[in-house]
Amino acid sequence: MPSNSVEIVENFWREVWKRPHNPDAIDTLVSEDFVITSGGRDIIGRDNFKVWVKGFQAQVHDFEFHIVETFQNADGSRVASRWKVTGRNNGMMGTECNGAPFEMTGTAVWEVGEDGVLRHNWVERNAFEVHGQITQGSHNVF
Repeated sequence: MPSNSVEIVENFWREVWKRPHNPDAIDTLVSEDFVITSGGRDIIGRDNFKVWVKGFQAQVHDFEFHIVETFQNADGSRVASRWKVTGRNNGMMGTECNGAPFEMTGTAVWEVGEDGVLRHNWVERNAFEVHGQITQGSHNVF
């Protein structure tokens, strides 16, 4: 297993999610049969993942991605990462494009192959709170 799995994942974050956003980097960073499990739904295949990334990025104006922390298990086969996205709503979650500012936080757990290629990503994020920010203009929706 790779000993530098944190570097592999953080390189993915930089290449794909940080500006200038390069979803085409996915072609070399994830396996052909890559799976992302997001919101309990599997998006299967590299090409479908690229479409999903481009769609997500298009729904956010002033998109900024921040790595909070990243660490790996002993053999490098799993990496956990906390992250934050800030921006303005451009139709996220089926809402109107109202430009409302939001802050999304999340956790990603990655499977890293022996070849250093990303194979699976399980993502959880604070979608309920973000929905309140972009529809009610409030960070506190309770």
